[in-house]
Amino acid sequence: MAGKKKVTSTDIARAAGVSQSTVSMVLNRKYNVSFSKETVKKVEEAAEDLGYVLPRRKTRKESRREKLLVVFCSNLTNPYYVMLLQGIELRAKEQGYGLFVCNTQRDLRMEERYLKMMNELHPVGIIYTCNPSHCFMDRVEKLADEIPVVIVNNQNEHLNVDAVELDNSKLGRIMARHLLELGHRKVAYIAPPLTVRQKQRSKRVEGFLKEFERAGLKDQVIIKAADEEIDLDIAHIDSEYKIGYELTRELLEEQRDVTAIVGLNDMIAFGILDALQEAKLKVPGDVSVMGCDNTLFASMHKMSLTTIEHFVIFKGRDACDIIMKKIDSRREKYTEVEPISTYHVEYEPKLIIRGTTSYPKSRKKKN
Repeated sequence: MAGKKKVTSTDIARAAGVSQSTVSMVLNRKYNVSFSKETVKKVEEAAEDLGYVLPRRKTRKESRREKLLVVFCSNLTNPYYVMLLQGIELRAKEQGYGLFVCNTQRDLRMEERYLKMMNELHPVGIIYTCNPSHCFMDRVEKLADEIPVVIVNNQNEHLNVDAVELDNSKLGRIMARHLLELGHRKVAYIAPPLTVRQKQRSKRVEGFLKEFERAGLKDQVIIKAADEEIDLDIAHIDSEYKIGYELTRELLEEQRDVTAIVGLNDMIAFGILDALQEAKLKVPGDVSVMGCDNTLFASMHKMSLTTIEHFVIFKGRDACDIIMKKIDSRREKYTEVEPISTYHVEYEPKLIIRGTTSYPKSRKKKN
């Protein structure tokens, strides 16, 4: 026996002798014009007689849940993460999604607290702008079974979730090659704490050291990393700048024969620049300086920082695009089995040469 035909507002309009728009407005209590009691009664009685069931409307709370994306950030004082957020937000806004940003401050307790909140927030997707802490990876992978999860991660990490990848060791190699090609032989690398939890930092340093090792100059690289305790404090807007500034001052007190100093990121490089200026050393005349991430300030004329562009805003956009694709694929099943990890995106980084790197002074004299 065929199923009972669904009653529509057109059927009610015919039975009540009114227009379909009148039926719609009466049943949904949207009175743009005044209806007589008689008209309202006719429509309601016709609907009841025909067994019409008004479609269940979503509550405001439910609508918000359906359109919410959660973004986990480890630090909002570094423009790198702000650029990632900008890329995510640009795409999310286009698609009508809202963002809920969880700033973990690299604090395990904060990260765990936010992860526990996911059961209440019910987001449609989660974007991690850095690798989740290892102790929470099982929880993150379980979440990925229920909703789309994307990580902007270090390529060397093997994770069972979708990823926009960044090969941090490649960034370090490009930085080293640039300085070696200019003729720099004794250089310093200044970094935040190089802890097990922050592998992406160590990968940049490792890539840099490998290139100098290939040139037989590994012992000519001075690595100065901040103390681990710094990561336990809440990051301030100038935290990474201070790392660059203070460690450069220490370096200059210890020895002045390096011809180039590299910052793990642009914020650290700005601190390096200020410490050198205070010491009345010219950049790049006396010392070359290099950063990484190509943040907004790096391109300002006074800074004119040589850095590495690895398309951070694009990565944020791509992470959001992957979430949208995963949402669509779950709406329209193509196979019985849901793929665990489908998307892996990577951009080729690009060296941006500006005014803070040049040949070392000794080579200039020879030329």
